[in-house]
Amino acid sequence: MKTKLPMPFIRIFSIFLVVFAITEFMTPGDELGFSHPTTAAFYLLVILALVVIEKIKQASENLYTDHISGKEKEAYLAEKEASEIKDWKGLIQALSKTKPISEEDDIILEHDYDGIKELDNDLPPWWLYMFYATILFAAVYLGYYEVFGGQSNEEEYIEQVAIAKAEVEAYKKTVKTIDLSNMEASADAGALSKGKKLFKQNCAACHMVDGRGSIGPNLTDEYWILGGGIKNVYNTISEGGRDGKGMIAWKNSFSPEKIQQLANYVLSLQGTDPANAKAPEGEKWTEE
Repeated sequence: MKTKLPMPFIRIFSIFLVVFAITEFMTPGDELGFSHPTTAAFYLLVILALVVIEKIKQASENLYTDHISGKEKEAYLAEKEASEIKDWKGLIQALSKTKPISEEDDIILEHDYDGIKELDNDLPPWWLYMFYATILFAAVYLGYYEVFGGQSNEEEYIEQVAIAKAEVEAYKKTVKTIDLSNMEASADAGALSKGKKLFKQNCAACHMVDGRGSIGPNLTDEYWILGGGIKNVYNTISEGGRDGKGMIAWKNSFSPEKIQQLANYVLSLQGTDPANAKAPEGEKWTEE
């Protein structure tokens, strides 16, 4: 009972399918909404089918060997092993197209060096087909771009930039933008809670948790170095304090929404009068 399926080929093919499936799972969907996981699932189903085929084959062989014994069983197992070796050798032979040792006398070249002789084997089919594929690709590439006026890299780049700009503009219309011209202080509990969390994580080291000031100025009094009010406080947090000795600019670390939450929380500290507060700095701020 010889194997009917080229099992070495099936196993190698399964390995490639596994690689393709993993690649598809790790690749995001494209702009058309094509689902790469769907393709990966298809590969896995094919692999599963191949595994089922091999398992059925093995089960049938086991069932057959269970009903035979003695020399008949030994002969069958020896024949099976020889068949599997032949399958692998046949696969390697098909990929390399080398002559068997018994036929090497026909392809030995005339010259030799120190008893070393050279065989005139044909090029491996896999290499030859890849070479033909590169020629075909080059012809198609040349025809598309040079003969039929295909889109160049520069034109494609310009087109993609225009598409990206349109997508950005469409996105801006769907999100709330922060505009200093009409910004107002807010006492929203949810926003203040988020601002308090940001303050403790990033500002308390210089201003202390209660805002009484340490390295940085006191934030609970009426005096401000760069101006008070929601607009000035927002701008100070965003752009940073005085050059060379003030606070860093946080605009590269926080989104405008988070800076707004932080500014509102800082303003909520006004008048809390914590113990051991730092002396006032700057000028007294009066809201217009």
